[in-house]
Amino acid sequence: MAEIDRIRWQCRRGMLELDLLLNRFLEQELTGLDPGQVKVFKELLNEPDPMLLAWVMEQEEVPGRYDFLIRRLRQV
Repeated sequence: MAEIDRIRWQCRRGMLELDLLLNRFLEQELTGLDPGQVKVFKELLNEPDPMLLAWVMEQEEVPGRYDFLIRRLRQV
């Protein structure tokens, strides 16, 4: 399976809101990320759905390593 296909599969979430947001981010932003940022994005995808949603909705403080990605996710 190609790397992009693995990432696309990981973007499928149990929460519809995250599923839509992550897939839109994948389509619009992934090609603009450098390899280090892609690595951090893949790490972000291992986080639990409730925490991801809380970060995106600005309900919880975002860990520094994810800050740039969460800001970009909020913009898509």
